[in-house]
Amino acid sequence: MSKPVLSAHFESRTPSDVRLAQMKYDERKVKPQAVINVGIGNVSLPTNPAMQKRMFNLNAPDSPFANGVIRYSGTAGLPECQDAFKNILKCEGFDTSKLHVQITDGGSSGMELLLIGTCGPAGTDEKPLMMIDPAYTNYISFAERVGRKTVTIKRKMEDNGKFTLPEVSEIEEMIQKHNPGALLVIPYDNPTGQLYDYENMKDLAKLCVKYNMWMVSDEAYRELYYQEDKPLVSIWGLTDADVPGIEGRRISIETASKVWNACGLRIGAVITDSAEFNNRSIAEYTANLCANVIGQYIFAALAHESKEQIAAWCSELREYYKKQIMMVYNGLKEQEPGLIVSSPDASIYSVIDVRNVVKPGFDAIDFVLYCAQEGSINIDGVETTLLVAPMKGFYDIKAGEVNPGSTQFRISFVESPENMAKIPELFVKLLRAFEAQR
Repeated sequence: MSKPVLSAHFESRTPSDVRLAQMKYDERKVKPQAVINVGIGNVSLPTNPAMQKRMFNLNAPDSPFANGVIRYSGTAGLPECQDAFKNILKCEGFDTSKLHVQITDGGSSGMELLLIGTCGPAGTDEKPLMMIDPAYTNYISFAERVGRKTVTIKRKMEDNGKFTLPEVSEIEEMIQKHNPGALLVIPYDNPTGQLYDYENMKDLAKLCVKYNMWMVSDEAYRELYYQEDKPLVSIWGLTDADVPGIEGRRISIETASKVWNACGLRIGAVITDSAEFNNRSIAEYTANLCANVIGQYIFAALAHESKEQIAAWCSELREYYKKQIMMVYNGLKEQEPGLIVSSPDASIYSVIDVRNVVKPGFDAIDFVLYCAQEGSINIDGVETTLLVAPMKGFYDIKAGEVNPGSTQFRISFVESPENMAKIPELFVKLLRAFEAQR
């Protein structure tokens, strides 16, 4: 008897590079004693105390779940949860008086909404989303899911670990060629750890106004920057006073996952200063009914935090990540001076490029599979392997073009400090063992 046929879309799907290592490690029959997984940005720190209080007291008399009833919220989300996102921005010094907030199931649902809301019709090349490569791989995946087109302008990783932004003239040339509907920026960049400054943001905003595009900013890592002399950068710090015409075309993607250590809560938001975009986005999302209401209630605790409480939380988090990032950065350089490691400026990621220390023909995915499926190194008497994310999937590369990600990896600073301290030795020794067998 014949089997039902999968769609062409399903037939073409492969796992995200971010999840590849974990999936292959799960299939490994004989596992080493320990595994350190920095392939996924799955934060392991406790969430904010105000959120914890609600999470551990869902049956409190004043909880909406005290009687065991879990009802839908409105599609735009609980007003208190909307206020939480606004309160964070207000405490950071931004004007929220004209902002509209739509709560989504994580930042991921927000990504889909922005693609549907700013790009041309499904299945066409019209009005693509323009990104700056390497870019967070899920934007590419979601664009494929909803049939929208993406175009990219490339950054290059220099030998000093800095990613160079393309010249404004190069970006403008790409805009003229492809007529994008929106430009995506990630100021605290995933995956590179690059920090955009306000001059970069203004230059990009001017192009959005000039070519009548939406400006979309993924602000999942806002507050996580490690240069003390830099101001807090946000799309909400750009106004008509800086770039005439930018107001009314701004959109940000927000999430509880990173700064608030709540990846599994799956609460995000699409914030915009366009009432029309907000109204249509909510109309689109009505098919989803609403985001997770228990997650909304827990995150909504932040609506009542003071400016001082928000600032103290973020400062503590910055200090924690800065220490971990510098420890790994310096350790990798000590273990193998030929490695190129991205400048530790922002977010919770670093990119390692091995192009100067491997033989020709190296493929990052092969190394990831080796670590996940067979490789291990003795660290302090314990057989250990390492899971990282290959960077190939973070580049939007046409067939036949060389993918810079072939020699690059992203690591996430999500394991314990004790485990993060092992990464330099573990990565370098696994890399040498892999190269020795090629």
